[in-house]
Amino acid sequence: MSAAPGSKGKVLLAYSGGLDTSCILVWLIDQGYEVLAYMANVGQEEDFEEAREKALKVGASKVFIEDLRRELVEELVIPTIQANAVYET
Repeated sequence: MSAAPGSKGKVLLAYSGGLDTSCILVWLIDQGYEVLAYMANVGQEEDFEEAREKALKVGASKVFIEDLRRELVEELVIPTIQANAVYET
């Protein structure tokens, strides 16, 4: 996948849909980059479709939203519990 003609290249932005990442998305585009937005669903309360629409409206060329809930639990939460990790002392 090559960058858009006239672009400095592609940037994959970890996008939250908030003010900070929306501003940096615009700034990167202004700097000449093609911006692709990435969001990970790890179980947080988030309107992912609203964030997708916002990223596209602001100028992202594509938005990726991955459901990583299973990976979070299987690869991080369960091993943490098995290791008897302590959150607070």
